[in-house]
Amino acid sequence: MLSSSASRREAAAAKAAKSGELPANNPKSASISWKDVAAAATATAKSGEVSKAVAAVREAAAVHHEGWMVRYGRRKIGRSFFHTRYFVLESRLLAYYKKKPKDNMVPLKSLLIDGNCRVEDRGLKTHHGQMIYVLCVYNQKEKEHQITMGAHDIEDALVWKKKIELLIDQKPDPAAKTHKAFATMDFDMELGGQFSLSDRDSGAEEEEEQPILTRRKTIGNGTPDSIHDWTKDADFGLSNQNDPTQLYSKKNWRLLRCQNGLRIFEELLEVEYLARSCSRAMRAVGVVEATCEAIFGLMMSMDSTRYEWDCSFRQGSLVEEVDGHTAVLYHRLQLHWCPRLIWPRDLCYVRYWRRNDDGSYVVLFRSTEHPNCGRQRGYVRAFIESGGFKICPLKSRNGRPRTQVQHLMQIDLKGWFLNYSTSFQYHSLLQILNCVSGLREYFSQTDDIHITPRIPAMESMTDASSSQKDEKPNEVDPKIKPADQEHGENKNMGTIDEESDDDEDYQVPEADIEEGPNKSDNEAKQTDDPPEKIDLSCFSGILHHDPNEKSRNCWTVPDSKLFKVRSKNFPHDKSKIPAPSYLMELAAIDWFKDTKRMDNVGRQKNCVAQVAAAKGMHTFVVNLQIPGSTHYSLVMYFVTKSLKKGSLLQCFFDGDDDFRNSRLKLIPSVPKGSWIVRQSVGSTPCLLGKAVDCSYVRGPGYLEVDVDIGSSAVANGVLGLVFGVVTTLVVDMAFLIQANTYEELPEQVIGAARLAHVEPSTAIVPDLENSSDINKDNSSNDVTSSEDDSSKKTN
Repeated sequence: MLSSSASRREAAAAKAAKSGELPANNPKSASISWKDVAAAATATAKSGEVSKAVAAVREAAAVHHEGWMVRYGRRKIGRSFFHTRYFVLESRLLAYYKKKPKDNMVPLKSLLIDGNCRVEDRGLKTHHGQMIYVLCVYNQKEKEHQITMGAHDIEDALVWKKKIELLIDQKPDPAAKTHKAFATMDFDMELGGQFSLSDRDSGAEEEEEQPILTRRKTIGNGTPDSIHDWTKDADFGLSNQNDPTQLYSKKNWRLLRCQNGLRIFEELLEVEYLARSCSRAMRAVGVVEATCEAIFGLMMSMDSTRYEWDCSFRQGSLVEEVDGHTAVLYHRLQLHWCPRLIWPRDLCYVRYWRRNDDGSYVVLFRSTEHPNCGRQRGYVRAFIESGGFKICPLKSRNGRPRTQVQHLMQIDLKGWFLNYSTSFQYHSLLQILNCVSGLREYFSQTDDIHITPRIPAMESMTDASSSQKDEKPNEVDPKIKPADQEHGENKNMGTIDEESDDDEDYQVPEADIEEGPNKSDNEAKQTDDPPEKIDLSCFSGILHHDPNEKSRNCWTVPDSKLFKVRSKNFPHDKSKIPAPSYLMELAAIDWFKDTKRMDNVGRQKNCVAQVAAAKGMHTFVVNLQIPGSTHYSLVMYFVTKSLKKGSLLQCFFDGDDDFRNSRLKLIPSVPKGSWIVRQSVGSTPCLLGKAVDCSYVRGPGYLEVDVDIGSSAVANGVLGLVFGVVTTLVVDMAFLIQANTYEELPEQVIGAARLAHVEPSTAIVPDLENSSDINKDNSSNDVTSSEDDSSKKTN
């Protein structure tokens, strides 16, 4: 290590010690004054003894967690590197060393942990045939200050993630001294992961926070209600009989047969847009005596270990690693059905995975095309319409872990023979689903089932090799090599209850933002009144209004009671109630496209926001920005005649961006769509400002939020799965302001929209250059308040 680098680290350590920012959180050091420690550290630093200053700070700090981890990064030339380093998490400091620190050793790098820090789940990264689970810890205000760390064992990474997040949450909120509030944790891309973060409907459980594609949530996205019910119920029936979407799902599945200890279900719903050769969706459900992490690690493998539990697997390889949660794979099937008559099948598909906040894992499949994975001679390219695994933890029995594994597959095997025999399709699908029983037997016959296996590497996709048409499908490809796995210490650590691709900022302040000086106690306790009826005939958008869900390229307003919000008793029993009437009315929806991202669409002349402002109304504009080679924007306009002074809605309109990011919540839902889309989107609430980047524009008479979906890996992964089948979907979106104090309960929904079968081809290019004259004269949009708008109306 260069002396100049060491001196810079020492200077930084002295500066941190001198600032005295590290608060006392260690009970053992309660008798030590941090001011005295900082003063002593400063005195030693002034005398040039920097190492002693660092040691003085560390002595008063509490070591929360330490151990060997992997330092992950990329060099300037683009190549990745893995370095084993010893990480130490102290009271307010995360640092790493080349070896276990002793005496006054100075760390290679350190990061001050405070309320501005976030932990981001980067998923799985590959380096020289090995895969690690990567976390990135960074300061939200100074993102260049970050440390990227990883672990071969996913449980190790999750334990570190939980420890760091708990340390971040310990930072006291100044507003908590003057406001009585309750802690909130909302998740999803799990998106979300789930891209979403999850509020739960169950009053008996603690509410947790993260996606995707839920997030939310996570990514660790919040667990959708349907997934949670599938885990609890002994049969496939869903427990929430009051949820119309769950009843709809239940009545369209039937138990087909029981085989090899599995229950096989078949979907009864006929889908018109699928080819005749495509099978109905079938699902296998079984119980495996192993941990979720062990099953997930084995299931993600594409090496020789897969032959021991998956009888339909012949060969697999990695085509492209999109990000830590998404990859494109090539997969050859071994179906053993008339091999002399029927050619073997192969697949090219996108695989997306996430870990939910209840410890379950979701892995989703859908076929795709890739330039590096063309058609192979001697193989018929099958197509996965919808598929994946759901791995849910169950209560242990006799001291052994138990996990419910569900495997769903809807596949079109293609080929001319399907027109003459459906037996081939039925036999092949059952063989694919039987891998669940293979997993069960594999773990029952293995002694080390309690040890979480390391996630194995996958051999990269090479140039397509020509295969002879007479190639026998039951021959194992000699190119397949076992993945080399490192032997390391496996720690018996419990899993945590939260994980998401956007967990870095899922913590909501326990106390409300400080109230304005004119806000009285009586006004704070009042809820916003329903809006006055508005004549919406003067507003128009690109998508037309049609309450018929079978219509195409249209929208309508769903019943508010479909969405569950926090009740007045939520702080005590976590109960939720159907949402009351909306605070604002949905006036119109625009569908734009352009070669670049479209921001501040509310400034467009003659748009709904400008027409409403001319009539003295207030408009909330939601601009969902969809990235790609062609950028799309779905713009929803919610209008109201007035904003009640002192109301939560008025505070949201006139508050700062931090307040808006901590309060604006999205509740998504997919009433009609394929299983893979429903699993990806989920139905759990997501704090938009915590999951994706949101920018706000406070214009004359309107507030616009530009939601950059591409800013989140989880959200972008979910979007990639959803956008390709958007023409077949019916999607609900509700927006509300989260209640963080007792006075703000019950929650109220700003507005909601139901989109049916949106056609990307109908989007138009907006004329954003031709802005309203009002916007041209007001260069400082964000300083215009609702009170100014009211004065303009009265004058």
